[in-house]
Amino acid sequence: MKKKIAILGSTGSIGTQTLEVISDHDDKFRVELLSANKNYELLIQQAKKYKPKAIIFGDITHKKILNENLKSESIDIFFGDDALNNFNQFCNPDLVVTALVGKSGLIPTINAIENNIDVALANKETLVVAGDIIMKLSEKNNVKIYPVDSEHSAIFQCLTGEDYNTIEKIILTASGGPFRNKKINEFKNITKKEALNHPNWEMGDKITIDSSTLMNKGLEVIEAKFLFNIDIDMIEVVIHPQSIIHSMVEFIDGSIKAQMGEPDMKLPIQYALGFPRRLENNYDRFNFFKNNKLTFEKPCLDTFQNLKLAFDAGKSGGNSPCILNASNEIVVEAFLQEKISYLDMTKIIKESLNKISYIASPNLEQLIETDLKTREYTSNKIKNK
Repeated sequence: MKKKIAILGSTGSIGTQTLEVISDHDDKFRVELLSANKNYELLIQQAKKYKPKAIIFGDITHKKILNENLKSESIDIFFGDDALNNFNQFCNPDLVVTALVGKSGLIPTINAIENNIDVALANKETLVVAGDIIMKLSEKNNVKIYPVDSEHSAIFQCLTGEDYNTIEKIILTASGGPFRNKKINEFKNITKKEALNHPNWEMGDKITIDSSTLMNKGLEVIEAKFLFNIDIDMIEVVIHPQSIIHSMVEFIDGSIKAQMGEPDMKLPIQYALGFPRRLENNYDRFNFFKNNKLTFEKPCLDTFQNLKLAFDAGKSGGNSPCILNASNEIVVEAFLQEKISYLDMTKIIKESLNKISYIASPNLEQLIETDLKTREYTSNKIKNK
């Protein structure tokens, strides 16, 4: 029987690559639901090709276009955030891939877990904002969360069959982004075009900017804390420019396990979809003789201050990671719109962390309120610059 897959965010980078994996293994998977926020043209193409039970689109003003283009298909069409948050009402998937951008993945993920649907998590912000709530809920409902980030997938693979009590350290690798050799005094005039020029990975704009500031790695540190239930002090970040080792685990006996491979997001996606089986593919293989140099560097926290902010927020816990994430989402969007400079992003995030009230053990309602307050505060700071 084919595994039924719902993809939230099907027109983005992770979503489209997930569909490629499904196409490569159409004897094992079928698409149950697709969702998109803006790209209705691509969603229509995907719906016609994969023929899901339902689709969800963010903007109801495109209702006529979608209905007309899909009138010959037996596909239910729904619109808006409420439909997205309650996607499980329109389909019956075995696994949902949450490939949404930012905190928009939070409520759909919670609903999936509450309805006993396993989650392939490509939305790290969900755990950054509410990791403690999510992991406790998944344990209560016996729901599996399979990481799709290449780094967390690597750790997950290294820990399969291992006792988590034997972990001494988790080592997250980072490419270093396009500015790893720059000093902070060179950041003043960085342009949007330069920041979007990632050396190894093809990703959406938001995550590419986060990668350039190392905020993406900081969010991954917080995500790893919750996914693998370890202390922040047991997580180390290492710059590995070649992006061949995707992450490592060091154990209490000094042994280190690493997961390696060409930088291709379809690998962790396929692993999450097929778990516990490994599936064959014809993707590029790593050649040790052609690529015979792997290097490692220590990140400079004085230069990449966003990484330090994330470590500090992870240690503080409570609603601090929520503040960090919300402010970062707003400043990155402002930078992409060229409203603020590259250095302004870090400055405004710092101010948000200092301004928004700290809550040690927030519930979901308090986290949602924290998110709203932080976005409002950050937006005002940008307007007043």
